[in-house]
Amino acid sequence: MSNVYLTTLGCRLNEAEVAGWARRFQAQGHRVVHSPQEAQVMLLNSCAVTTEAARKSRQFIKRLHRQNPEARLVITGCYAQLEPERVAALTGVDLVIGNDEKERLVELVSTRLDLHAMPAMAAEPESAHMYPGSRTRAFVKVQDGCRNRCTFCIVTIARGPERSRPIDAVIDEINALHRGGYQEVVLTGVHLGGYGRDLGTDLYALVDAILHHTDIPRLRLSSLEPWDLPPHFWNLWQNPRLMPHLHLPLQSGCDSTLRRMARRCDTATYARLVEDARAAIPDLTLTTDLIVGFPGETEAEWAATVDFVQRIGFAHMHIFTFSPREGTAAARMKDQVPAEIKRTRSRQMHAMAAAMKAEYLARYVGATRAVLWEGPGKSTNHGHTRWLGYTDHYLRVETTVSAHLHLENRITPAQLHRLNADKTGLLARIAANEFAGYA
Repeated sequence: MSNVYLTTLGCRLNEAEVAGWARRFQAQGHRVVHSPQEAQVMLLNSCAVTTEAARKSRQFIKRLHRQNPEARLVITGCYAQLEPERVAALTGVDLVIGNDEKERLVELVSTRLDLHAMPAMAAEPESAHMYPGSRTRAFVKVQDGCRNRCTFCIVTIARGPERSRPIDAVIDEINALHRGGYQEVVLTGVHLGGYGRDLGTDLYALVDAILHHTDIPRLRLSSLEPWDLPPHFWNLWQNPRLMPHLHLPLQSGCDSTLRRMARRCDTATYARLVEDARAAIPDLTLTTDLIVGFPGETEAEWAATVDFVQRIGFAHMHIFTFSPREGTAAARMKDQVPAEIKRTRSRQMHAMAAAMKAEYLARYVGATRAVLWEGPGKSTNHGHTRWLGYTDHYLRVETTVSAHLHLENRITPAQLHRLNADKTGLLARIAANEFAGYA
């Protein structure tokens, strides 16, 4: 039996992959450990979405080796795919596995590093939890690759063409996770909306099948590009187990900028999509991604983005300052925006995003929502523990209860009574009768 430490940088899809490998290593009789120092094998699922992400991947590899120079070190992911020779030359790296071999990763690590498992220690699939982290929410990879060619994105090159998992395989995995105690599953993919194109099906059919053939209490979708969504897609939210939260990347609120990005959606189409979604899904939480300072972005284009973002209104925004990524078309574009202008626009957008988030959260003060409690925060000085969780529509919630009460992986109604100090989440109270059996 080998002690295996798994970790990741980057996207939710990377997290889903690491979680799946952890379950497979455990099923083979290996032990998944919580720190590099305990490991005989360390595995990093790397990221290269930006130049900075690639640099962080290199730093992470070096740090892992310093933390445990005796362990075998395996690197996979987008950085390993794009620069395999450079990765292999880093001190301590024993094995590099490209994205095209990820489906066989556990087998390849076991055979190429000659790992000896103990079958008697093998875990049943439903007893194998994800790599160290939450046991309440599991990320399930349903699709990989992308056929879009956004000019700022290296992922299309790193991940390759679109490939979808069969619906039955996804259902089997979710049922195993539910038997193992998970309360929520998040479907992930590089281009989730393109699910099933290679199989003659679509995302509607997948979600519908999951809702009919699993009993997982909460099903959530990760990032969805605002195109390729199947007909009648919003009808799926008639089932309350599908959580009312959508992350629809916008990237820019100006059509001329979107054209330079080679995005397949203009602002009018995006606005109609949001209007339809909000009409169909009560209390929808809408979040997005936005790139600041894309090459050629003029003051007029930036003003158009600011105006569009204000008109749509988002509960949260991931804001990225553009940085050239070698290998992408955007890195070769003329009229790169000066760094100081990018910093100014980024500060403006972050301030606007914070105000919109606080305004959105304030709508729910006084409301009662179901919260999945994920884990404890710091204990207080008065024999109480602060717990953290998320509502059905993905608002972060904190509550404080007696230290002997254990809320992890419980779904309870909670009254949201005020915003927290930095206005990024809500404070909640749980009724006394909800505590039965939680000690």
